[in-house]
Amino acid sequence: MPHPNDPANVRPGGPADPDAELERELAALRAEYETLKDEKVRTEQNLANIRQQLGELETRATADYGTAEVGRLTALLEEKRRENARLVEEYRAHILSIQKGLADLDRQDQGQ
Repeated sequence: MPHPNDPANVRPGGPADPDAELERELAALRAEYETLKDEKVRTEQNLANIRQQLGELETRATADYGTAEVGRLTALLEEKRRENARLVEEYRAHILSIQKGLADLDRQDQGQ
């Protein structure tokens, strides 16, 4: 019985044609290469855009806060949070003082 891969039994373009198999694989590899090349271009463009945005944010942070260093910005944020909490507490105490003063005036007024 003849072997299907025996060169004497292989027809060009036939199912066991090793050249046709290699051509199909090569075509698939070329297509994959083109896909990867396109992805690389997109990734490089995204990276360039992200770097530009980061640069703009660092410039803005330096202008607004005097630094773009994450550790220093975090410390400034915590400092602002403490300051805001202190201001809220002072405002709360002030409002309570006003309410107490109004209640005292109301009691005095009712007492006369």
